[in-house]
Amino acid sequence: LGYKSSMKALRQGKAILLVISNNCPPLKKSQIEYYAMLARTKVHHYSGTNIDLGTACGKYFRVSCMAITDAGDSDIVQRPEKTSSKKK
Repeated sequence: LGYKSSMKALRQGKAILLVISNNCPPLKKSQIEYYAMLARTKVHHYSGTNIDLGTACGKYFRVSCMAITDAGDSDIVQRPEKTSSKKK
């Protein structure tokens, strides 16, 4: 959870999937997407805010981005996902 740990997981090559909230700061978002492109990691743009992403993770704090390093028993990585969903 968080920018620092997501970047660390990307640099180490441990990240399988990145989830970025829709109100992540543009500079951080572009850096994360650049590192994900270099590491060939999938990126999912979460449609909710960082508060919603933190709540979805079961935390009581805001989460702007998170890296999935171990999917466990879930099928989160195999699901077809939209990488960019913009509302008009």
